[in-house]
Amino acid sequence: MAGELVHVWQRGLIENERCGCGAPFADCPFWGRVGSAAFGGWRTVDVHRIATLRALVDRTRRIPALARPSLPDQTRRDLAEYTSYYQRLYQAIAATSGCSVVVDSSKHASLAFCLSRTDLDLRVIHVVRDSRAVAYSWSTKVERPESAAPSFMTRYTPTRAAAEWNLQNGALALLARSRTPVLRVRYEDLVSAVAPTLERIAEFAGLPIETGGFSFVGGSGQSQWAQLTPAHTASGNPMRFRTGKITIRADDRWQTAMPARQRRAVTALTLPMLSHYGYVRGAA
Repeated sequence: MAGELVHVWQRGLIENERCGCGAPFADCPFWGRVGSAAFGGWRTVDVHRIATLRALVDRTRRIPALARPSLPDQTRRDLAEYTSYYQRLYQAIAATSGCSVVVDSSKHASLAFCLSRTDLDLRVIHVVRDSRAVAYSWSTKVERPESAAPSFMTRYTPTRAAAEWNLQNGALALLARSRTPVLRVRYEDLVSAVAPTLERIAEFAGLPIETGGFSFVGGSGQSQWAQLTPAHTASGNPMRFRTGKITIRADDRWQTAMPARQRRAVTALTLPMLSHYGYVRGAA
């Protein structure tokens, strides 16, 4: 698990935020080796060029164009240059870690569409969660401990969160109709049956399931847990800094803490896909 690598250029190289191991990105030995293997050192990377290319090709509004069979010549060149940074990064992470699979937990459907036009063996795990739970989560104030200065995760209004939920899930449904393999996993199914869901994911990724391969998870029902060790995640949810024996349970605070008016609004705005994913159960 390498973290949300879509953010490594800004948050890692420019802002020098903390790696999941606790060290600032520039001081992390693992990422130092990755930078050397991928680019001959991070100082050679033109982060501003990557940002420019991202604005040209890696945006949600670009997805309809990226889904077409062919692209304009200039867009194709920009896309090839942009994705080359990720290809070199993934190859270096695999070589440095000795792992055969690199997990990039970036949650941007547009990046998946960009990478789908490369020769990478790309396999997308589409994690779905109840739109009302997502809207509530995006409305809460959560500190980002990786930043040296006080910083908080992005917050959205319930209606904006509903729109983003529709866009991202709809985009990944579109991607699943292409040649890119996509596995849909519901958050609620994962937390209720961790080991079986991980087995599905491993099989999808082409990883052999060895005896004791999931020994870091255990328990059953409401007593499931995971034994976590520090990981070199470049960016991601603040929970990546937690280690030790972590209880696994569904976060369903939205059902009581989210105002009824907001809950009804999000339900109405996302109803078609809520129904499709099996989340509509009686009144909102």
